[in-house]
Amino acid sequence: MARLGKKRIIFLAAVAVVIIVIVVVMANKNGTSKTSVQTILTGKQEIIETVTATGKIEPRTRVKISADVAAKITFLGVKEGDWVEKGDLLVRLDQERYVAALEQSEASLRSVQANAELARETVVKAEKDLARTETLVKRNLESEAIYDQAFSTVKIEKARYQSVLEQVAQAEAAVKQARDNHSKTTIYAPMTGTISMLNKEVGEIALGSQFQEDVIMIVSNLSEMEALVNVDENDIVSVSLGDSASIEIDAMPDRVFSGIVREIASSANISGMGSTDQKTEFEVKLAILDPVEQLRPGMTASADIVIETRDSTLCVPIQCVTVRTPDQLQPQGPAKDKSAALGDALADSTSEPGYTPDRDGFVSIVFVVKNGLAKAVQVETGIQSDTHIEIVKGLSVGDEIVSGSYRAISQELGNNTPVLAKREEKNGG
Repeated sequence: MARLGKKRIIFLAAVAVVIIVIVVVMANKNGTSKTSVQTILTGKQEIIETVTATGKIEPRTRVKISADVAAKITFLGVKEGDWVEKGDLLVRLDQERYVAALEQSEASLRSVQANAELARETVVKAEKDLARTETLVKRNLESEAIYDQAFSTVKIEKARYQSVLEQVAQAEAAVKQARDNHSKTTIYAPMTGTISMLNKEVGEIALGSQFQEDVIMIVSNLSEMEALVNVDENDIVSVSLGDSASIEIDAMPDRVFSGIVREIASSANISGMGSTDQKTEFEVKLAILDPVEQLRPGMTASADIVIETRDSTLCVPIQCVTVRTPDQLQPQGPAKDKSAALGDALADSTSEPGYTPDRDGFVSIVFVVKNGLAKAVQVETGIQSDTHIEIVKGLSVGDEIVSGSYRAISQELGNNTPVLAKREEKNGG
């Protein structure tokens, strides 16, 4: 009997072990494994939204110097980098042809002026003859026919005199034009500044701006510089006059310049028209508030234009916000027949709020960790910086949210997924 009782005890113990093993296996089979994630606590901080644009440095004031007449350059009084004062002689062109044209026009003017004087004297003589003839007719010493002839002569001579006066006016205009062309063979500095570009040498031909733009040199005021940057058409509507900007220049990587938007183009620059690379941009001029002597026209620049600032607002790292479809947001928590230890989590999972997708059918969410589960909470976002995004609705300060890994946030996590959270010391703010 004792031996039989001992066997029964061993049998019952073996059965108990088997039951325990089955329970453990079933528990593992029912999905008690957890996804490891990093979490942070939400908080408030300043957030700045910017628009990034690239371009080049240019002087705010610069004048392109071109010749108004075509001629060979005989004198060039400056070289690139020289400082010039307003009124300084910059260029002298070959004057021989224009001197000859001026002398010829002046001679023509003298000739027609002499003709005019002769015509005037002729008119005076004809008028005197008419007066004498009129007196003789009244005394019946001349016929009416002679008077009529004298009267016609006066009218003809006056008309001839008026024609010569028109010739004088034309000759005077020709002299004025020739004198102006002659004066344009010498070019003076229109402003005080630096010769920032020199395109010609002595002996080269200046074509004259009436044919095409043929820039001899550029005079620039290098004390007032600006950045000319191109802003994408999707961002230009957010940029306003007076917006501040930070400007970085490739040639000076260790310095950031301060700038302000002073001009926004009204028309677009379109590149690659008709191709897949077509780009529509608008030129924005940024005045540089703290220029240095090392700045040179043509330097490559990039700018971050501040379009919105929030001094203290609830925001989270950008990677915390992801999207799901409503079908993907169905609760994936433990079944209702789980152990009592998961009772609180189960209660949360059975009272999920509704989700409102956008027009593309997606829901913007953040995973909030609560009772060991990652709950998908729909959020409404505001402005964003390079690293953070504003949460307008959906979260509260102090919420524990999933901040990593990126794979877990973007792919692995579902609504009410069990997680093993490791909180980072640095919170969302």
